[in-house]
Amino acid sequence: MSDIRNPERPARTLERPPAPRPGPTAIAGLAAVTLLVILFVFQGLQLGLLFIVALGFGVALYHARFGFTSAFRQLMAVGQGETLRAHMLMLATASLLFAPLLALGTTAFGGPLAGYVSPVGLSVAFGGFIFCIGMQLGGACASGSLYTVGSGQTSILITLAGFIVGSVWGAHDFGFWLQPDFVWTTVSLADTRWGYTGAVVFQFIIIAAIVAATFVVEKRLNPPPRVGPPSEHGLVRVLRGTWPLWAGALVLAVLNAITLWLSGKPWGITSAFALWGSQALSALGVDVGSWYYWSGPHAGGLDTPILADRTSIMDIGIIFGAMAASAWGGTFKIATDLPWRIIVARLLGGILMGYGARIAFGCNIGAYFGGIASFSLHGWLWGAVGLAGTLVGIKLRPLFGMGVPKLSDSSC
Repeated sequence: MSDIRNPERPARTLERPPAPRPGPTAIAGLAAVTLLVILFVFQGLQLGLLFIVALGFGVALYHARFGFTSAFRQLMAVGQGETLRAHMLMLATASLLFAPLLALGTTAFGGPLAGYVSPVGLSVAFGGFIFCIGMQLGGACASGSLYTVGSGQTSILITLAGFIVGSVWGAHDFGFWLQPDFVWTTVSLADTRWGYTGAVVFQFIIIAAIVAATFVVEKRLNPPPRVGPPSEHGLVRVLRGTWPLWAGALVLAVLNAITLWLSGKPWGITSAFALWGSQALSALGVDVGSWYYWSGPHAGGLDTPILADRTSIMDIGIIFGAMAASAWGGTFKIATDLPWRIIVARLLGGILMGYGARIAFGCNIGAYFGGIASFSLHGWLWGAVGLAGTLVGIKLRPLFGMGVPKLSDSSC
């Protein structure tokens, strides 16, 4: 796991984290409370509650340093499977929680509820592949971009800018990727006579096989142990320390299920990037409303105000939650000094992730986490091609002056 202030440096092990930073903590807290009041007053209870859930996501992602980028890289570079096993715990828990909600099909507010079940096709295979190349170049995934920006890592703003550009580009090309030759079939593991019970059992079999495979790989390669950042101990660790990966996995699974129950859809991130960028182009006179993405599957979405858009509100909440958590944890520090090659890698990685997420029906959160938890085969396809993309991304990292973990490393 990389140090939160510089993802290319190994994490350092100290007995205690730095002292809290009251200033950034107060700023994050005041901004979050102000926006929460605005949401409750002008947008209603549902969006206000979802913003609170998003704050929780930001806190959990920061404290668990829950990596998707690092998990794939650790496994493919040195055979360290601990973080990927945490993914599997998260997916197994989310599957258990999603199943009854999906079977019920109704939100807490009485509206329709459905998972992320999308077609299996070339768009998912190619989109997931290039997304994971982009993860290794951009230094963060979709959720990682938000929580690291919140924790002061301003270099990831470059990745985020590329993410928006790539998302708009993907929205522009969305119709091309949905042509019949590129869309093969839509498969939900729950569409059998055994329903969601059978889907959970089948999903657990897949997850168990993956966990077993990580242990086999570790036994063969004998990778270094994963080293975490400095942390307090005992109950203080909840607010001033690094959570165990299993704790982060469980919290993220529960929060995703709450998101599904409140909003009718699982947690998502990157559709907001397409909205922000498309609205900016529209303001400049570009006719983005004629694109198939905005005139077909997302008709009417282009006119949604940012503060009325579920995904946008939750993205903002993740940033504020991570900022408050990192400031109180003492690690909030704005860093701006970057070599030009890293800047290029960040921008290119963001563009690849943005484009890949749009055409693959989601990112590491919407397609991988949300898709698998919704029992959609496209989520498993995304994860499989993502490992292949990670290998390519690892090979490309040295071209931009970024390190690649080795078996002799103490952490990666």
